[in-house]
Amino acid sequence: MIIALTAICLIAAAYQLVALTATTDHFLLPRGDVVPGPRTPVSILKPMYGADAHLYEALRSHALQEYPQFEILFGVRSLDDPAVPLIEQFFQEFPALDARLIVATTQAPNIKVGTLIDLAAQARHAIFVVNDGDIIVPRRWLRDVTGPLRNPRIGVVTCLYRAVGNTLPARFEALGIATDFAPSALVAPFVGISEFGLGSTLAFRRADLEAIGGFAAIAPYLADDYQLGAQIHRLGRRNVMSRVVVETHLGAATWRDAWEHQVRWARTIRLSRAAYAGLPITHATLWALAAAACGAWRLAIPLFVLRMIVAFAAGWFALRSKDVLIFCWLIPFRDLWGTAVWAAGLFGNTVRWRDRMLTLDKRGRIIDQKAGVRDQGSGVRRAQR
Repeated sequence: MIIALTAICLIAAAYQLVALTATTDHFLLPRGDVVPGPRTPVSILKPMYGADAHLYEALRSHALQEYPQFEILFGVRSLDDPAVPLIEQFFQEFPALDARLIVATTQAPNIKVGTLIDLAAQARHAIFVVNDGDIIVPRRWLRDVTGPLRNPRIGVVTCLYRAVGNTLPARFEALGIATDFAPSALVAPFVGISEFGLGSTLAFRRADLEAIGGFAAIAPYLADDYQLGAQIHRLGRRNVMSRVVVETHLGAATWRDAWEHQVRWARTIRLSRAAYAGLPITHATLWALAAAACGAWRLAIPLFVLRMIVAFAAGWFALRSKDVLIFCWLIPFRDLWGTAVWAAGLFGNTVRWRDRMLTLDKRGRIIDQKAGVRDQGSGVRRAQR
């Protein structure tokens, strides 16, 4: 048993070393992705749903971009959406900005993608940037995420995000994003896997979107960000991770909210990508604890120290998450929580998304016999400003 445990601990340590190398490589070494050239006009597509305390801060950050020409298209399903008053306030504060509010009507299994279909039909420019409504971006974000697209071999540019929460469950979840998710997202491109995108930012060409069949091609999938990256990648493009880091606020009010959010994510990953069953081999804290329980302290202590180094490198050095410093003592517990989430994600195909319970098929598509993509680009109207 000790031989097997030693082998597993060595594999987990090797993964942590790769994660540490990937993190330092991404943020320290020179990048060769950007080709010099003019800055192409951009259409920012923002599907909106609801409002939280930090939404207006997120909207304002998009208006303050250091970029010569861009438009912002906000999409809602109804003018009764709580985000609409804040969008109208945004229009009043930035009257010279090219920004519009679109009431989307296209139906799709993934409601967000239905909104994106209508936004794309109204967009004017050749470069699209999509991100979630609550994302807060730095001033050079638009420049940084669109620059690599001047290289014709690059298909999608995405970026990491720093999560912030106001409740303990939300901050606990944010801790996992900073110390576990972020390094794993950097390992993938480091080892040559570039098929994915993250909803925090997706920058791509309109022509590439049209080549995969438009947003309708990803409308059946819950993991629309991953599918967009994967399908554009199949065109022979390479997706890249920008160095820019954006910010989002998590809204988990209870531990159940945090759990359901994480399990939804885990089940979506399982149904979208292969090798999900093998993920625990990388769970260093789990195997350090197992080694300690067997009295193998020479395995447990170095593995645990290495895990904490990676957590700080990704969470503090790369993402500048303050919670990594404040709640560093919770990192081992968050890691074990992550193992429990993995186990829950291993079984079942139902998830809660917004106010809906969804059933997914074995490819991660939403099973909904009544919903289908229809009336693309129709039924869209512009709210009065």
